[in-house]
Amino acid sequence: MTDFQALRVDAFAVDDELSDAGCVGPELAHLAQVYLHSPRALVWRNPSSDWRVFVLLLPIASRLSLMANPIFAQLARAWGMNARFVGIDRDGLFHDFRSLLSDRTLKLLVELLTADQARTVDAARVLDTLFGTLASEMLTVLEQRGDDWSRHLDTEHRLESQVPASLFDRDTRFPDFQAALRAALRDDIVDLAFYGRALRAADLREQAFETRVASLLESSLDPVTMAKLGQTRAGRHLGCYNWLQLDSRHAAARAHVLSRLPGFATFFAQTLVPLDLAPENSRDGGYDLRSLVARTASAHSLHWAGVLRRAIDAGQDRAVIEALSQRFQVPDNLIRRLWREVPPAFGQPPTWQIAQVLRQLQRVGPNGWPASDAQWRELLARAVPAEAA
Repeated sequence: MTDFQALRVDAFAVDDELSDAGCVGPELAHLAQVYLHSPRALVWRNPSSDWRVFVLLLPIASRLSLMANPIFAQLARAWGMNARFVGIDRDGLFHDFRSLLSDRTLKLLVELLTADQARTVDAARVLDTLFGTLASEMLTVLEQRGDDWSRHLDTEHRLESQVPASLFDRDTRFPDFQAALRAALRDDIVDLAFYGRALRAADLREQAFETRVASLLESSLDPVTMAKLGQTRAGRHLGCYNWLQLDSRHAAARAHVLSRLPGFATFFAQTLVPLDLAPENSRDGGYDLRSLVARTASAHSLHWAGVLRRAIDAGQDRAVIEALSQRFQVPDNLIRRLWREVPPAFGQPPTWQIAQVLRQLQRVGPNGWPASDAQWRELLARAVPAEAA
């Protein structure tokens, strides 16, 4: 049976003052009330036999009445850029369906959320809208899904809060409220002490909300795969979870390599998950180029990604190191040193930055590697191309 829940944030003592126009002014009071009472996530457990859970993560819709007007469609589109629709299928794979939130879908969602002014959500109609977006991609009945369904597998995000690539992008969740709070301080409507209390309350309530959603999602993931992932030092990286979950026969070997090179977590997920989903009889050149072109556009990269996948699944550590050195065109000893002593400050650079970081390490030589977290941050900053800075 489908179980629906609309999640909101917790109340704090400062909320009465935040909502009092006499204390903070009418603009901040109005935005505070919207911030405090709006649903942050709509959750459906067991929405169908093919799906374990759907979660729609919602930024604050401070201008909902305007967004419902077709004239202001751009407002709905901007709001939708920060919404997220995720799901876990019956096989325990984690999907990110944000690319399916089309203008039409957003328009329907805005219309349905306007009913929330009375603190009610028409859960059945919202769920029908979400299933409609999946139906366009043949994802409502998994046996009939299209060949490119895998492009919706999450390869990037993490369940931890306030880390790079977190599933919970706090900065985009309630920008209007934050701006109004800063403006009230700047205009001397509130004092610094009140501003500090409001910020602390916001931080605590957001952390509590993110913990609740992360726990809810994790409870629907495969516990054995999560246990393997927990031993790798890669954190709750959803892309790596999918990578382990896709092939249970090789999950132990994959987790082993991930434990040696946790800094390569995003690279492994974004590069090797598509290879897992290539046809069984395909060779290195037969992979889905559309899912790789943004990160690995050359035949060289595709070839060594295939070699890397086979080496990992065969449990051949030396071959893994060789494949990585060939893939990134750096010496074996550089990869071998990272294999032995990857520092926490290395972090988990995005796939597009990994090659730049390795070349920086090659350039400084074995004796010039960073010796502190600050030096690592400086090296990572140098590895960002000027056009991406």
